Amino acid sequence: MEFIDKVLKEGKKNFVFLGEAGCGKSEISINFAKVLSESGNKTVHFFDMDMTKPLFRSRDLCSCMEDQGIKVHFEEQFMDAPTLVGGVSNILRDENSYVVLDVGGDHIGARAIGGFMSRLDRKNTVIYYVLNAFRPWSYDIEHIDRILGEILQVSHIRVNELHLVNNPNFGHTTNAAEVLEGCKRMADMVTLYMPMDFACVKEDLYEEVKAKADIEILPLHLYLTYPWVTGEDFRELGNIK
Repeated sequence: MEFIDKVLKEGKKNFVFLGEAGCGKSEISINFAKVLSESGNKTVHFFDMDMTKPLFRSRDLCSCMEDQGIKVHFEEQFMDAPTLVGGVSNILRDENSYVVLDVGGDHIGARAIGGFMSRLDRKNTVIYYVLNAFRPWSYDIEHIDRILGEILQVSHIRVNELHLVNNPNFGHTTNAAEVLEGCKRMADMVTLYMPMDFACVKEDLYEEVKAKADIEILPLHLYLTYPWVTGEDFRELGNIK
């Protein structure tokens, strides 16, 4: 991926993924870690930083990621008690490692990264904020601004440090036309304020969307999308017929 090659050539080694619950940041962060691992340049460490117990958890893919050469870090959870994974600071400073941080999906979960920001070398870190135009909290600029403001306040991240990611999808039933519509909808909302770094699409739609989109595309293998998620409820929320 050209945009990933570019940030690696710039010396970036730490990659933080933020976003409201349901935006797809865990799916994206897993796929991003896979691309880093395939580069073969450094050991890839993946941290599941979600302090609570969501339905879709990147830690559930631990064996799969480790089979791909990715070292996975998470904290076992007892019932609904919040958790904080250890060992983050040392690996963030390790120049021989790439680090992917999958951070909790709201302003409460974002507190997990706030404590590490003072120890991050911001020059070698990319902070991605994932948006999905088909979710109610990213449906218009007012919702985006409110949720983003809450997350930035507790994470100690500055708005000018963010890199935006567009992930227009309803799950495994999403088609190419919906992806392209979501790309346009999000571009119309946010690119007056900030550019989008890349968009995401299911791997089976990659070639079709890449040929028609005016943004770089990351193909996603849907590790965390389960067959019983039809996408119809998400379509209704996204006002898509």
